[in-house]
Amino acid sequence: MAEEAKAKGNAAFSAGDFAAAVRHFTDAIALSPSSHVLYSNRSAAHASLQKYAEALADAQKTVDLKPDWPKAYSRLGAALLGLRRHRDAVSAYKTGLHLDPDNAALKSGLADAHAAASRPPPTSPFATAFSGPDMWARLTADPTARANLQDPEFVKIMQDIQKDPNKFNLHLSDQRVMHAVGVLLNVKIQTPNDDNADAAGDDVSEDDPVSQSESESEPEPEPEVAEEEKEARDRKGQAQKEKEAGNAAYKKKDFETAIGHYTKALELDDEDISYLTNRAAVYLEMGKFEDCIKDCEKAVERGRELRSDYKMIARALTRKGTALAKMAKCSKDFEPAIETFQKALTEHRNPDTLKKLNEAEKAKKELEQQEYFDPKLADEEREKGNELFKQQKYPEAIKHYTEAIKRNPKDAKAYSNRAACYTKLGAMPEGLKDAEKCIELDPTFSKGYTRKGAVQFFMKEYEKALETYKEGLKHDPNNQELLNGIRRCVEQNNKASRGDFTPEELKERQAKAMQDPEIQSILQDPVMRQVLTDFQENPRAAEEHAKNPMVMDKIQKLISAGIVQMR
Repeated sequence: MAEEAKAKGNAAFSAGDFAAAVRHFTDAIALSPSSHVLYSNRSAAHASLQKYAEALADAQKTVDLKPDWPKAYSRLGAALLGLRRHRDAVSAYKTGLHLDPDNAALKSGLADAHAAASRPPPTSPFATAFSGPDMWARLTADPTARANLQDPEFVKIMQDIQKDPNKFNLHLSDQRVMHAVGVLLNVKIQTPNDDNADAAGDDVSEDDPVSQSESESEPEPEPEVAEEEKEARDRKGQAQKEKEAGNAAYKKKDFETAIGHYTKALELDDEDISYLTNRAAVYLEMGKFEDCIKDCEKAVERGRELRSDYKMIARALTRKGTALAKMAKCSKDFEPAIETFQKALTEHRNPDTLKKLNEAEKAKKELEQQEYFDPKLADEEREKGNELFKQQKYPEAIKHYTEAIKRNPKDAKAYSNRAACYTKLGAMPEGLKDAEKCIELDPTFSKGYTRKGAVQFFMKEYEKALETYKEGLKHDPNNQELLNGIRRCVEQNNKASRGDFTPEELKERQAKAMQDPEIQSILQDPVMRQVLTDFQENPRAAEEHAKNPMVMDKIQKLISAGIVQMR
């Protein structure tokens, strides 16, 4: 709820409705009183209303909550500058720059504070309007002032006045400047119609009584801009009410009513894309995916035009991606959804969007496997691999076995055969992985155990190979390959027990064993270290240890690894 109120505040601030922004940020603070960002945002809104005392209170609260946040000191400096506490403003900006020396906003604020502190007091009663740090934001929020800012000459005049407010007196006849004063002071300033004045000066003499009477009786036209602004603000307020009504209807699952409210909000105010994204959410719930996508695309396009918050644009893209994913019927249909989620993440890295992207990629992969699944073709590819294996063309055989696995990922025989190829090529880790996958798919398939045991035997992990062969015999007690494997492993273990190794073999065996995590764990176990010491120094204790099957199992593994020799 706090995030929703914050989003409303940000939207109102962007629209120039600073009073509404203050209300929404206040609601958000009530729900999340420890959020420094909310106090910072409300401080900016107060400053835009020239309520610098309130702005200062919120800025100070922001500093209290987050003293290591440079932006807090930017807010503090702006409020102090608005209160004409120039030295305190300088100190605030310097503190912020100490935390972030390259912060452009703090540097600019410090320069403004220094300039304000060094200039003489303004002689014009209106000059104070130009000293606020939020002057440009307030002018941009006004339609007429925003249009005037397109003129570089006007911008230059405003910059000169901001640097030296006393220069305001030089531009009293400029209606654009006077209108800007009205915007900054929140008052209506009537300006004479220059065109009518010039015409009167050319055509009527001062001595003409009739002309003077007509001139005096004719009222000066009031500016239409203020009325337009009032109407625009009223429409925005009504639009927000429609949105809130739409939100309430959405929560009640009254989707048609919600759509009606969001549509009305759009008719009243087309500068807030949240109405589009909210309506898109309703369409998504209703299963009207194409309507959802259309609204999301409009939201992105309009958001780019309005330079809306990147989070809002990311939200629209995420909803579009969700609709595309729900419409997907084959693997290729997920491609536009995945692309849309990726675009959303470039705008704002949201965990929910990232989760949706991962889900779409996973679904696409699963569909690809399903679409590629063909057991008949898998059998044909496996047979081709078998023929090449007989010809000892192992790399070519691997290609066919791999294709067979793609066509039928649950074919245990294909994994078993590919494991045999890897073993022939000396690629033991790959062979072991395939053999284990074969056993996973079909625990009763004896070939999987013979493949795995063979790989472990070639890797000189005789104890592990022995365990693998024994496990295979549980499913096929008379399998000769498994029995032969056990015999070979026992021979190697007996050889290790007798110490029948050349120095080179022993060294190689010990080096390999020390890389085995299980062997490392046994040697690091304090109990086993004491057992090994007792076997060397305390025969009576060694006899007791020998009665413990778990201890002897570990001793046997050390013997097989060549670490321990029994004499």
